[in-house]
Amino acid sequence: MAKIGFIGLGNMGAPMAANLAKAGHAVIGFDLSPAALEAARAKGVAIAATAAEAVADAEIVVTMLPSGKHVMAVTPELFAAAQPGTLFIDSSTIDVASARAFHDAAVAAGHASLDAPVSGGVGGAEAATLTFMCGGAAAAFATAEPILAAMGKKIVHCGEAGAGQAAKICNNMILGISMIGVCEAFVLAEKLGLSHQALYDVASTSSGQCWSLTTYCPVPGPVPASPANRDYRPGFSAALMLKDLKLSQEAAEQAGAPTALGAAATALYAAFEADGHAGKDFSGIIEWVRTRT
Repeated sequence: MAKIGFIGLGNMGAPMAANLAKAGHAVIGFDLSPAALEAARAKGVAIAATAAEAVADAEIVVTMLPSGKHVMAVTPELFAAAQPGTLFIDSSTIDVASARAFHDAAVAAGHASLDAPVSGGVGGAEAATLTFMCGGAAAAFATAEPILAAMGKKIVHCGEAGAGQAAKICNNMILGISMIGVCEAFVLAEKLGLSHQALYDVASTSSGQCWSLTTYCPVPGPVPASPANRDYRPGFSAALMLKDLKLSQEAAEQAGAPTALGAAATALYAAFEADGHAGKDFSGIIEWVRTRT
């Protein structure tokens, strides 16, 4: 079993750290929020007084932070406090340039590193069924894989430094686009007098089948576990979807890739957030689509 420092104990980080502790690892965590610290402590995670203390004796450090600027702000302190050769796994969703800078800084400080963003939302974090998309050296991935297996069910080595973030950005651009498409189809079906269940029964077994429909259906009823059945309380908020779509468009501009649908989805989620819905689940955009004329 490993000694693991875990930095960032929010909605995703706390259950991830708890699953590591359940697997028998010695986990010590830190977060700037006192409420997050107490929630993680209740889940069996030991709590450090500072971020530096959390990583001082760790063999592996996992970071789960809001953005690239947060990762780049805290990692110099972490790299300095950790023992030489510590493996740093960043599971935050950040821009590819920051991910590569994180790797470069880790190497310069004498550490191994992996960018390993996740898919699966809070439900996946709690159930330990996350998908990890990993970028970094093969040796770092080999060390990280059994640790990640305590938090997820699918672990993919996507390539060298930054490849995990690239995969995450591309995946979530697909997700944002497909969710809007599913929402628009249900709104059209309503106006044509077709029931939600009828459309679901046809599309879920036909060429319209996709994750946004069969796992995360944006209308109540057909998929009981979807947020539509709990007033769109977030498993993955609209604000987070917009963040990821913006990252996709930043990457597309830098790479010179045409992403017309990605740009359109970004604009629609930006308008949805501007109308006060940032805290809703991203599938709740169907309610906003209904109001467009």
